Amino acid sequence: MTPDDLTRLRRARDQMDRDYAQPIDVPALARTALMSPGHFSRSFRAAFGETPYSYLMTRRVERAKALLRRGDLSVTEVCFAVGCSSLGSFSSRFTELVGETPSAYRARRHDAGATIPACYAKIFTRPVRHQAAKDASRHIA
Repeated sequence: MTPDDLTRLRRARDQMDRDYAQPIDVPALARTALMSPGHFSRSFRAAFGETPYSYLMTRRVERAKALLRRGDLSVTEVCFAVGCSSLGSFSSRFTELVGETPSAYRARRHDAGATIPACYAKIFTRPVRHQAAKDASRHIA
């Protein structure tokens, strides 16, 4: 992969970071990266370790966690606020990445993280696939 390819892939990733709540599809991202959709998907996965869809959903769940911690929006409102169009798909993906349902996450206390500076909190609250986190903890212990 050339440095120009990586630059274009980062441009598409930045678009997902910025426009996560908007309807985004692979062909549009591929156009941003000046690649065909198939080549873009393969290159994105090779460069960043996950598919474009997986990356976008991680961004959406990351933002959903912040909105749910505030507690002033329902799970359905959060689902649509972060750009998901199906509550079922959103809940499934949230549970997969976080390890608990959005309702359970919203209902529990989040005081422990209140004293952590935002720049560090973002690192430690970034959603990861729940099974991947379990597997990683087995190798650490």
